[in-house]
Parts: sequence; C-alpha cells; structure tokens
Amino acid sequence: MAPSKHAVLERPASDAPGASAYALAVRDDLRDGERVADLTLGDLTVTVCRGRDSVLVVVRRPGNGGLALRAIHAPAGTLTVRVVASEPGEALRLEANSALGRHEVAIAASEADLHRLRVCVWLTPRAPLLVPFHPRDLYPLDANDDPLGATGQVEAAQRGVNSGLLYFRFREPAFGSVLYFQNLSALNDYYAATDTVPDGAVGGEWPELGYLLPTPPQSGTPPTNPLAAGERVMLSDAILVFRDEADDDEQELSRQFLQLLGIAYKALSLPRTDYRDWAGLAERTLTDLETAPQASVRHYGHRYVMPYPDGEYPDVMVQVSVLAAIHDYGRWRGEPLPLEDELRRGLPRFYDEKLKTLRRYLPNVGDDKDADAVDSWYLYHPMLNLARLALDGDADARALLMRSVDYGIKAAHHFKYRWPIMYDIRDFTVKTRARNDDRFGQTDVGGIYAYLMLQCYQLTDEERFLHEARAAIDAAVGMRFNLEYQANLTAWGAAACMRLWRITNEGTYLAQSYVYLASFFHNCMIWESDVRLAKHYRTFLGATCLHDAPYMAIYECFDAFTAFEAYLADSGPDLEPAARMLIGEYCKYALDRAWFYYPSALPDEAIAGPPHQSGVINRKLAFPLEDLYGNGEPAGRVGQEIYGSGAALVFASRSHHSVEGAPFRLFCNLFVRTIERTGERALSLMLDGGETCQADLSLVRLKRRRMPQKVTLTSANGDVLRPHATDKDRIDFRVPASGRLILTWSA
Repeated sequence: MAPSKHAVLERPASDAPGASAYALAVRDDLRDGERVADLTLGDLTVTVCRGRDSVLVVVRRPGNGGLALRAIHAPAGTLTVRVVASEPGEALRLEANSALGRHEVAIAASEADLHRLRVCVWLTPRAPLLVPFHPRDLYPLDANDDPLGATGQVEAAQRGVNSGLLYFRFREPAFGSVLYFQNLSALNDYYAATDTVPDGAVGGEWPELGYLLPTPPQSGTPPTNPLAAGERVMLSDAILVFRDEADDDEQELSRQFLQLLGIAYKALSLPRTDYRDWAGLAERTLTDLETAPQASVRHYGHRYVMPYPDGEYPDVMVQVSVLAAIHDYGRWRGEPLPLEDELRRGLPRFYDEKLKTLRRYLPNVGDDKDADAVDSWYLYHPMLNLARLALDGDADARALLMRSVDYGIKAAHHFKYRWPIMYDIRDFTVKTRARNDDRFGQTDVGGIYAYLMLQCYQLTDEERFLHEARAAIDAAVGMRFNLEYQANLTAWGAAACMRLWRITNEGTYLAQSYVYLASFFHNCMIWESDVRLAKHYRTFLGATCLHDAPYMAIYECFDAFTAFEAYLADSGPDLEPAARMLIGEYCKYALDRAWFYYPSALPDEAIAGPPHQSGVINRKLAFPLEDLYGNGEPAGRVGQEIYGSGAALVFASRSHHSVEGAPFRLFCNLFVRTIERTGERALSLMLDGGETCQADLSLVRLKRRRMPQKVTLTSANGDVLRPHATDKDRIDFRVPASGRLILTWSA
C-alpha cells in the first residue's frame, strides 16, 4: 500500500506566523459591514453581514467569541444582497448579485440535539467563469470579532480525499469546540466543470480555516475549465456543529468528535444502497480458488494460496486469512469445505522451530525476498485468525497458535508496545522505524495485539494474556488523531478496548475505544465521489487503507467489517449512540460499496492497464481488485487481491441468513443481532443500527423454490412496512435500522 504524497494538517494552531489579507478583511467587514439578517440558534446568535466583497455568516456565543463563515466571495464590482422567501426547512435565504453572477445562500438551523448550522451556496455565473483562486471560508473570532485574537487547537483535518472535515477547539475565548463538515457529495458538478479534486481541501492555518475551493493549478498557461454561463452550480455545503465544551482529555475529545460527526451525518442526503448477491459471488470465488491455476501453488505436497494472480510467494497472512473466511462460510453453509482442510494442512511449514514463531514466507522463498523482514502487524494478524479458528474448536489451529504466541509477546516487550514499521524477525533489528512523516511507527499494532491477547485469555484463562492486552492499549494513550496507521488494525483496537471493558468493567477502556473509532472515521470518505472514473463505482463511507494512503483497499474494508461485528457484539446500552450509528452505517455501506472492487462490476476504462498497472488483472476471476480511488484514478493499480478473496465469503456469511423450511434466504445490510423463530412461518428479528437510520431487508428466493403468496413485515409497534420493490426472485424492504421486526409468510 503506497504512502500518499499529500501532507496532513495536525498541528497546534496557535502562534500563527501571520495573517492573510482575507483574514484582515474579515475583521474590517465585521466592523464596517452592513447587517443583513439575524437568527438564533439556542444560546448562540447568528448574524449575516455584507462586507465589501463578501457575505459573512457570523455565529457568536455572547461574551465568548464566535466564528465567521464566508458564504460568498465576489471580488469584482458591487455586491448587492437581499433576503428572499425561504424554502421548506430553511431559516433564511439570501440572493446576492455581483459581476460574477447570482449567488444564492440557504441557511438552516437545528437545535434538536447539539446545535447545527448548515449554509449552502450556489452560483449562476454571468459569463463562462474561471476560478483561479477562492479563499478559505472559516475564521475563529475573539470577543471583539477579531480573527487574530482567538487562539485554539486544530485536532483533525481532511486527509487526502477523505471527508472534508475540520475538528477544532478554542483556547481563548471560551467558545467551545466545533466540527466543520463540507458535504463534498453535493459539489461533484463543480469538480466536473473545473476538472478539480477536493484533495486536502478542508484544513488551513489558524485563524484561516475551513474549505479551500479547489481551483486549477496556476502556471504560465493554466488550465481553462470554466463554470458555464447561466448554469447554477453548488460551491459549498458547509455543516457546522457546536459544543460549548472544549475538553483536552483525549478520550472525551474523541467521544465528542463522534457525537458531532453523528449530528453532521444526520443532515446528509445519504446515497442509496442496493442488494448485492454476496452468496452467489462467494460460490464463484470458491470455484476460482479451487480451480484457477493462478490462485494457488503447491509446495511440500500442500496447497498454498497466492497473494496475487501469477505473482509473489505464498504468505502466512494470506493463507490463514483465506482459511478463516472459508471456515466461516462453511459454517454458514452448514458443512465444512474440503478446501479448508487442504489449506490448514500446509500451515506448519510457516513455523520456524528455532524462533518458535510463524514466518511470513515458506522456507523455500526466493532470494528476491528478504525472508527475515516482517511488518509489525504481520506477526500478529495470522495469529488472530488462528485464534478465531481455535475458539471455534479447531485443535490444530490452537496448537499452532500456542506454539507461536510467546514470540509475539517477546516482540511486544522488546519494542515496549511501540512497534516500528518493519524489523528483522530474528533479532528485532529495526529496518524501517517510522512512516514517511518520520514521527510514528505502526501506531495501532497494539490494538490488534491486544485483541489477540484477549482471544488467548479466552482460550486459556491465563492472566498474563489479560495483562498484555491492558499494557498494549495503555501504551497507545496520547496518540489522539494520529492513532491510525492501518484501518483494520484500528478497528481491531476498538474491538479490543470494548472487550477489555467487558472483562474488567473499567470505563476507561470503553472510553479508549472511542479514540480508536474517532481515528478510524477521521480516515473515511463520507461522501460519494463522481470525480473522473470514480463515477463508475461507489465510495461513500469507505476507509482509506492507511493513514495517508490515496486509496481504499478491499482487505482493510472487510477485515474492519469483521472487527466491528465483534465490537458491536461486545457492546451494550452504554455505547455512545453516535458510535453505534457510525459503525452500523460503515458496515451497511461496505456491503454495497465493496461490490465494485470486483472487475466484473466495472467497465474496462475504470480498470488500470499498462503502464499504470503493477500486477496481473484477470477480469474472469472472482477475486477483487486491491484499490479504489476517491480521486477517480483507475482502479486496480496495485493489482488483484487473491488474499482479499475472503471478502465475498465474509460478507455472504454475515448478510445472508438461512431460514429453515422457508423458500427464501433473508438478506440484511446491517448486523441482525437476534433471529428467533416464533412460529412455523414467523420470525422475530432485532437490528442493531443507528436510531435514525434505515436498513435494507430482502427476501431472496432459493433455487427451485417459489416465493410465498403473502409476506408481512411489521415493526414492534405494529406498523406494517410495505416493500419498495417486488419481483419473482426478491422482495425488498427499507426498515428502521434499530429495533425489532416481525416477519410472517404464507405457505
């Protein structure tokens, strides 16, 4: 997974080196400008002010400073502003005219939970309009409306093309903390017209923060992609959520971030999700794993899965990951699969009798590989999957795990629970200490290590494993929004914290799980990109695989999905509702979005080819591409993942549910917490998603069976839910994501 070239803003925002002309202009406009309108937002006041070339929306906490949001920037000629009739859901609507054209501004306010303000801006240009520069739009203010007088801290800002968010808190004055969320989904038309990408667009240097409207790179001959004359285009959809607290405690800061993000999320128009036949794709995947010559190779008389088609060498993480997914799928089908036993028999060849641990490669690996080099997380991930198998009764997996785990503990002690990127497995000599920012190693390896230790504790009842889990989680305290190195490791860290809380009843571990979750969702794309080739696939709520990676990867996608299943299973009513909602929504959209990693779901032009393709891609194989890009680069530049083939098996076994004696399977794109047969043709279901969210529930006809004549789905309070689509093969419902449902059907 290649590191991104893009820098990330995460630094103290005080002691700014200077102020731009735009920050100084805000101060003057607030002093000399014309008040246009006023609103209230709970204990906050909202004022719209017209300056010389701008319209500012000013939010104040009386006596404790505020924020100025530049809604319009029109640096050409006279700017006139008037209030016009509001549309449903709006608190205020403005129209402004200038030499650029006509701006429209719609302001909506909500006090139902934490205070939320939404400011939408459109422009209809008078003439074909080039946009060479547009300043950032957000300025913290002191009690005298001076952006140079307020001090504060930026905790998180947009990374690459992930969510356009900014999370910051005031030090002085005591305004509180703020989440700024730019709804990038709404701005695709602008990106298409100007051929731009919102890469790192939300951030800034205090006191000039917020959204930097992407513009073409300037040079002697800059690109000329104008906004069309007379065509209305959205320039900004800014959502701000406010808290009157600005806690510096890492755990509370993270919990509040999840709360604020949840409030912003509820304001979005969410993209649709579609039924995906993961069960059918899983069967095709199994066939290809068993029969495709590119999928496996034989060594020492055993079958080994290849990481990529026609490339690389057998790899222990690949072997155990695919094995665990096949095991889950066989259990779901009700019978073990022969391939599972084949792959299991080859595992001992990865074991090093001298070191007493698993190695990445087989002993006969080629000289072109450094057989002694190990990524820190690679030592533990195979053991985590062995533990999953052992907990399900696999004696061989348990024996191999117990022979290997002490070396993993030795490594943790050597590095004092702060792992480098790569080291020599023989003596722990560091090969690569830190990632490309030269500050941190694999910061979230302690999370997956802790989860492994808790699995071993469950298997053995040995207190030393519980001690190790606590030590690893405790060592990661203080990382704040720098905690994530790799998305799936961060998700397992959250699951480890939740499990520790359940075991110890110490609330600090529940709170620490929010630190892992905040770092995970900071690195998600909470927008649907139509930029360039991304219009051919879906990106919403995808997590970039690494903290600085330019792409989403299938392995991290479904492994995080599995970790979040464990997290929710261990949770209870004490879980922060916003955390429950965001996890549920991530998993729901993963089941939809992950379909597009498969080459068969993409047109030819969306898949990388020479010279940009680094591996072999065979569209006929039911193996996923490794990489999808929110910036619209061709998918599959890294290659096609056989080691990600477990995705279809995992998704099928979690989303499709067999109903004994029924002519259908039940599909749900949220985790079904319980299914109880309450009658011969009746089921009671409990869903575990966000309180205000929706889920898709489908009845999927089994082969050679006929759908029931009558199907009735009701909520716990007796409301009958009507299907939104019906045909001979499927009945689709959209249902509340949280609560109980009752399904009945006729013979």
